[in-house]
Amino acid sequence: MTPMFTTIPTIMTWARIFAIPLIVGVFYLPEAAASQAERNLIATVMFVVFALTDWLDGYLARKLNQTSSFGAFLDPVADKFLVCACVLVLVHLQRADVFVALIIIGREIAISALREWMAQIGASKSVAVHMIGKLKTVVQMVAIPFLLFDGKLFGVIDTHQWGVVLIWVAAVLTVWSMVYYLQKALPEIRAKAR
Repeated sequence: MTPMFTTIPTIMTWARIFAIPLIVGVFYLPEAAASQAERNLIATVMFVVFALTDWLDGYLARKLNQTSSFGAFLDPVADKFLVCACVLVLVHLQRADVFVALIIIGREIAISALREWMAQIGASKSVAVHMIGKLKTVVQMVAIPFLLFDGKLFGVIDTHQWGVVLIWVAAVLTVWSMVYYLQKALPEIRAKAR
């Protein structure tokens, strides 16, 4: 039997975590090694490739019957690390507002803590992933590579302009999804507070 730490889906999930210093490191390459446009392109391609493993590892886990509780834990952690790290890079590069970063990262911390607490009291179904959360993730996953690229895609699409709009849309959806999950959890919170 394959150990849960070394299944193909789990290795792909780990790859998203190990990708973080690589994506960040691209922007520290000397100008002689790569121009700003080349660094933007490399980071964008890396983000897209590693973000796609999020869909692929789940598909393979089901297809190869290699689902595990460890994989179910690690998968969202890897996603959150990757997104939060890239948002911080974008703030550093002055391509995203620090307020957006605070909303996105703050929400991830709050909802992760809420889910952990709900799991402890046996009410994790109350805060199961909802369509708003999925939509928020999709918008984030389009906004981030647009802002990493920071140029004209196919000489037509201004990815910076679109990325700024989308990251703010993602921030709004982030708050909306957080409110939704908190409302779902509120009856349990009230019951336990008595």
